[in-house]
Amino acid sequence: MLKPILAAAFALSATTALAAGHAQNRIDGQRPDAPELAAPGDQKVGVRTLEMVNPGQIDMMAVNAGEPLPDPVPTYDRPLTVEVWYPAAADATGDTTYQAVIRDGATTVTLHGSAMRDAAAAEGSWPLVILSHGYPGNRYIMSHLGENLASKGYVVASIDHTDSIYEHASSFSPVSFGSTLVNRSFDQLFVLDQMAAMSAGDGFLAGRVDADNTAIVGYSMGGYGAIITVGGGVTQNAVDLPFGAPHGLLGAHKAGSESHAALPDERVKTAIAIGPWGLNFGLWDAEGLSGVQVPMLFMAGSVDDVSGYENGVRGIWRGATGVDRSLLTFENANHNAAAPYPAPQEGREVSPALGFAPYDHYADAVWDTVRMNNIAQHFATAWLDMHLKGDAAKGEYLDLIPNANEGVVALEDDGSEKPEHTQWKGFAPRTAKGLRFETLAAGE
Repeated sequence: MLKPILAAAFALSATTALAAGHAQNRIDGQRPDAPELAAPGDQKVGVRTLEMVNPGQIDMMAVNAGEPLPDPVPTYDRPLTVEVWYPAAADATGDTTYQAVIRDGATTVTLHGSAMRDAAAAEGSWPLVILSHGYPGNRYIMSHLGENLASKGYVVASIDHTDSIYEHASSFSPVSFGSTLVNRSFDQLFVLDQMAAMSAGDGFLAGRVDADNTAIVGYSMGGYGAIITVGGGVTQNAVDLPFGAPHGLLGAHKAGSESHAALPDERVKTAIAIGPWGLNFGLWDAEGLSGVQVPMLFMAGSVDDVSGYENGVRGIWRGATGVDRSLLTFENANHNAAAPYPAPQEGREVSPALGFAPYDHYADAVWDTVRMNNIAQHFATAWLDMHLKGDAAKGEYLDLIPNANEGVVALEDDGSEKPEHTQWKGFAPRTAKGLRFETLAAGE
């Protein structure tokens, strides 16, 4: 009887340890099969929370479709909370936890990472990456990517988009969604301006931000905003969307309008859009997407039922004909592909307010979240190093056969590659299964 009892005890111990590990809610997991460039870089990482205010913005929450447009249009000073990750001094120390509200808009959880709160910044000037969450979401949803990129020599600013965070929009509201449609690009560019000003000032980021080399990384509605920011003007159908911005206020981003033509900023050199929403509701057409002005990397699940795939993300990728662009596809993944950190332990029970478990907002039915995070970190590193740091060698990690399942491992005895070797660079044998990476050049 001893052996079964011991086996049961060991099983219980392992289960308890696993539960404790999940309860830590780590955002910085690295699986043994993670691709090469997913590994954290050499820099220690600091993190600070900043409060910014964009004055004189349209108060979208005071503008309703069922009422006349006020005259004058109401404005307010728009608050934005921004989490900033940055390379930290070699001797830096500090707390490495985050207090974050999850999808139900009410539960606060502790997330564990590697960045040190309020640490001193390292010497140097680093390219800027702006992270923009979905609807609803918050500034922590891509925190795994924020920490990872900062460890590799980037300053990363992640925005809480007012009216779109969990506390403001735990359930759908046409008013808050209208704010999302109008404000995403304005928020992204305002934060870019503020980060540049901080680098020019005398604060903790003085001289640390190379804002002339900036990327925007957006998930879902953040990806929608990124496409607009880099030149993808919307259609009249988007302006007239029944559940969108009322009174034609989205016309500020309409393709061909003077206001949209003035929006793209030459400091933004590239963008990454993960599951960008909009084409499946007619927000762009060929004219609008042809206006995209910078190289773009898209990431998507092949069964995305929120943004769509063939009629959504893949269609956007095809339509941005003015630039070089690539598409990373997670076969059989849904809308939560790549971007969200692993589902917090506290979100596993069904929320009476939502009618589903917050877990569903973070997890995928097929893919492990840490696995997808590691793959996203790998490709984002290669893409951003190439486009923001001019590291042409990283292009080798993007020069791939389209279908990873067809990759062939063919090595000489000394480990060098034979001509017929087509295994994806940076992936160990058997670890790139279920992925596709496709590239189109400008004009295609």
